[in-house]
Amino acid sequence: MTLHRRTLATSLLVGAAILAESPAMAQNAPARANNVVLVHGLFADGSSWSEVIPLLQARGLNVTSVQNPLTTLEEAVASCRKVLDRQDGPTVLAGHSFSGMIVTEAGVHPKVSALVYVAARAPDAGEDYTALAARYPAPPASAGIVFDGDEGRLSEEAFLRDFAGDLPEARARALFAVQQPFRRALLAGRTGQAAWRSRPSFYAVSTEDRTINPDLQRFMASRMGARTVELRASHVSLISQPRPVADLILEASGH
Repeated sequence: MTLHRRTLATSLLVGAAILAESPAMAQNAPARANNVVLVHGLFADGSSWSEVIPLLQARGLNVTSVQNPLTTLEEAVASCRKVLDRQDGPTVLAGHSFSGMIVTEAGVHPKVSALVYVAARAPDAGEDYTALAARYPAPPASAGIVFDGDEGRLSEEAFLRDFAGDLPEARARALFAVQQPFRRALLAGRTGQAAWRSRPSFYAVSTEDRTINPDLQRFMASRMGARTVELRASHVSLISQPRPVADLILEASGH
């Protein structure tokens, strides 16, 4: 083989290896799944999925909403894995907001067939999410986080304006009333693996988001090669626009 041909062959092999490692190239169509596991983020509890759940159940899916303990990332991932263990067959794992960290870590579970991120964090393995987010303008909600010792929560003003800004005020206040505080240690956790590198992934970007910068959401969705939809919604699109969020989950489930 001539030097030119050897060089060309080497270049083709290297190029093929790079493409094979690309999440977008590695992902196949998701397996048909009859189970969906939902995970909530900060400033919320499992009831934040209450508008989406009936839409999925109406299509015959078995749905479970995890109660994230909001203590440490390790404990949050463990609570999610316990629910995944109970599922019978392929399962779509969906997360909102901070719980994208949980989805990214727990999503390598053998029962997980696809991942859905709803205005959610989607770090790479070992990545410092805070440093990643710092590349973009800080969202207004960041200034509304208040701490009582070791516990953090969102102020009522920030919750109504920056977290749930497209909901009727009465609905937003009801959500604020069930807000669960989180531990400082939760924010320090880093994922050890990135499930989106090996699972078909879907992402719903909230274009009016004041809690996670929409351009950061677009970057994370693009990096993982996700099937992406953009919703003109606040951070809580799963409540203000449950139908398109449910449709994305149904698509991830093969229904």
